[in-house]
Amino acid sequence: MASPPDTSKTIKLERYNSYLRRVNSTKLLNASSKLLFRATLLIALALIFYFTLNYPPLSDNPNHHIHQHNFLSSAFYGHRTNGGAAWEKQVRHSSTPRRSNGMSVLVTGSAGFIGSHCSLALKKRGDGVLGLDNFNDYYDPSLKRARQALLLKHQIFIVEGDLNDASLLTKLFDVVPFTHVLHLAAQAGVRYAMKNPQSYVRSNIAGFINLLEVAKSVDPQPAIVWASSSSVYGLNTENPFSELHRTDQPASLYAATKKAGEAIAHTYNHIYGLSLTGLRFFTVYGPWGRPDMAYFFFTKDILHGKTIDVYRTQDEKEVARDFTYIDDVVKGCIGALDTAEKSTGSGGKKRGPAQLRIYNLGNTSPVPVGKLVSILEGLLNTKAKKHVIKMPRNGDVPFTHANVSLAFTDFGYKPTTDLATGLRKFVKWYVSYYGIQSRVKKENSIIPGESA
Repeated sequence: MASPPDTSKTIKLERYNSYLRRVNSTKLLNASSKLLFRATLLIALALIFYFTLNYPPLSDNPNHHIHQHNFLSSAFYGHRTNGGAAWEKQVRHSSTPRRSNGMSVLVTGSAGFIGSHCSLALKKRGDGVLGLDNFNDYYDPSLKRARQALLLKHQIFIVEGDLNDASLLTKLFDVVPFTHVLHLAAQAGVRYAMKNPQSYVRSNIAGFINLLEVAKSVDPQPAIVWASSSSVYGLNTENPFSELHRTDQPASLYAATKKAGEAIAHTYNHIYGLSLTGLRFFTVYGPWGRPDMAYFFFTKDILHGKTIDVYRTQDEKEVARDFTYIDDVVKGCIGALDTAEKSTGSGGKKRGPAQLRIYNLGNTSPVPVGKLVSILEGLLNTKAKKHVIKMPRNGDVPFTHANVSLAFTDFGYKPTTDLATGLRKFVKWYVSYYGIQSRVKKENSIIPGESA
């Protein structure tokens, strides 16, 4: 009987081939995995680079964007804002006065409400004006962009940048020897501080210090006029509010940061010889105003048939404000600039005592918020749906009233616009800007951009 064929070699060969297939399969899998990992890494880096260049990082509050710049975006940022000869030419042209002995003014917050009005007034009389604004979205940035477009028509250039960008501020002072700074950039609003307190510290304290640090080091140092607030009077019960009254009991974080600014101004005046003038604004209103202010959103809500909250104090008294029309405030700002003395330092060294002032800029005629609503009802020809409630404990104060005798004595400040007249001008602007025709009384509308 024949012996069975020897299959041991065949089995060994099959086992060896199977082993080779497994080895090759493993090598192929490892190679594919490495290739996939490298491709994924490259795509991720490309996406990070793309989004870094095209989208600004978010602030602590996801709904509040502030332009900040990291190492990846700095090159693009430089190209966008201070990119060479053409940019410098724009900056110099905007800053050059057209009248003899005219000022060259850096206006921070120039796309804001008061900043845009002051910029136009200064330019109109022949001063050089350069704006600086970060266009954050505390309120609708499209309104700020519209103000920017209006200023550009009058050859006022706004540099887009942040107060905390020391290199940008230094660059601006290198290009232009500013004689004055009108510092109006700030995080505004009393109630918003309860949602995003850090934004007030960054802008009202850190940003102000950064500006003063740059200003103290240049030669010549500029004279600085800056925005404080009537909020610094806080829980003060003496009326009308005088610059001599105590301001050490702020009722809100916003007020505290403005009070801190006044103390900081004193320090830089004392050590470095900077000429500093603080202006305590009292509830400024008018065309191109801020949408977060009561008169503005009352107008919007009344026209849309929405209910408005009208506050009363905890002891059932009417809340009243010293509403001050924008044109009066602009005159006060310009008066403060015109009477500001030169700083006495240079290169960070004080040569002698420097001017330090603080003024109230108000209307001297407090009006109950209920009266404000009644005036708007008449102008809009619409009855408001009012919800009368007690004022929440959010930092708002029940009453403001300005004593402006010091500003009148020093630079002739004298408000002339009553609330009814000012609101009429505001409503004309509002219906024109937003294209509203419906129930609003037919009156001659003003051209957008005018405040008179």
